Amino acid sequence: MSAPTLDLDRFMPYRLSITSNAVSEVISRAYEQLFGLKIPEWRLLAVIAEGDGISQQDIGKRTRMDKVTVSRAAIAMQTRGLIKQKPNERDGRSHLLILTDSGYALYQQVVPKALAFEAQLFDHLTAEEIQSFSSTLSKIADAAEAALRAKSA
Repeated sequence: MSAPTLDLDRFMPYRLSITSNAVSEVISRAYEQLFGLKIPEWRLLAVIAEGDGISQQDIGKRTRMDKVTVSRAAIAMQTRGLIKQKPNERDGRSHLLILTDSGYALYQQVVPKALAFEAQLFDHLTAEEIQSFSSTLSKIADAAEAALRAKSA
């Protein structure tokens, strides 16, 4: 019996990773050129903009970025005056990150570009295909989370 082989062009986790990397690279180049933002920084900008303050730990959970990446992005954004800290009333040991006025103004510039890029990327798909793709991504994410929980148990 021969050993199993892996055809990367058909191996879905590989294809998903490669596709994600390609999309991230396009976004990265555009946001770096237009706004001076690297991928972790634009992710922080978007996540922070969605709420009334979020901890670095919660950003890591939400974006699947490691602590060091989140910390470096936060430092870069604080240096640029895009975010600031406020006390975390629920946990006195941590602080929450919020957008400054400059950060919110930058976010307002990023949003139309992000939506235009999304439209460009998906304009060849029908609404039903987009809904199905979104549902499939959710199911894959749920399965990955379940596998991570099982490994840590």
